[in-house]
Amino acid sequence: MPKRSSPPEGARLFGDGAPESKHAAGPGGAAYRANIDGGSRGNPGPAAYGVVIRDPKGEIVARLKKYIGRMTNNVAEYYGLIAALDYVESQGIRALRIESDSELLVKQMKGLYKVRSAELAPLYERARKMAAALESFRIDHVYREQNREADALANLAMDEVEGPDAKPRGERASAKSAPSLASSASSLAVVAAKPHAAPALPSDVRKIRARFRSGVLYLLEDVELPDGIELDVLLKLPRKS
Repeated sequence: MPKRSSPPEGARLFGDGAPESKHAAGPGGAAYRANIDGGSRGNPGPAAYGVVIRDPKGEIVARLKKYIGRMTNNVAEYYGLIAALDYVESQGIRALRIESDSELLVKQMKGLYKVRSAELAPLYERARKMAAALESFRIDHVYREQNREADALANLAMDEVEGPDAKPRGERASAKSAPSLASSASSLAVVAAKPHAAPALPSDVRKIRARFRSGVLYLLEDVELPDGIELDVLLKLPRKS
């Protein structure tokens, strides 16, 4: 039996893959599918990513997870994407479809959103170069319910370091998104629907689109803020028809 070559060193930097590896490239160029997720408890806070990779027949061939230290949610999402790309590169897979519940990451990778964050820029550039090296690459947004396996792996990686009693990221995010009308030197106005007549906003207030799903408020724009800052979130709900 010929000696099996070990994966490149880079493949080990981004996660712990399962021993299943019954692939090289999909038949007829069929794409493998990777569900990716990243999470941070505190945002920024203890963070990890999870990745589930399936072959063209839908069988799981790898599960990747890794605790990455103190990071933001968006950084963890990009780590998950790079881990998936790193894995398929090491296995000689040439066609990949990514599914992520991060609308920000998906739209940035598609060129619909600009990458303004200094910490995301190098991760974005690396992911773009790795994706461009494939014969076929596609990335799609899915709802969180469709990404549960990757989410569970990310939480497991955090639990292995923090312990299972740590508060889940969903609880922290929903707690942070509770409306507060108290005035503050730093305020963030999150608006769910455009008003008919938008009044001028104070200089220290920024209006940002957001989407609420499964108890978590997701910002649809990249926001550069110092670590540990606390914000007042003012919610304007759409009118019921």
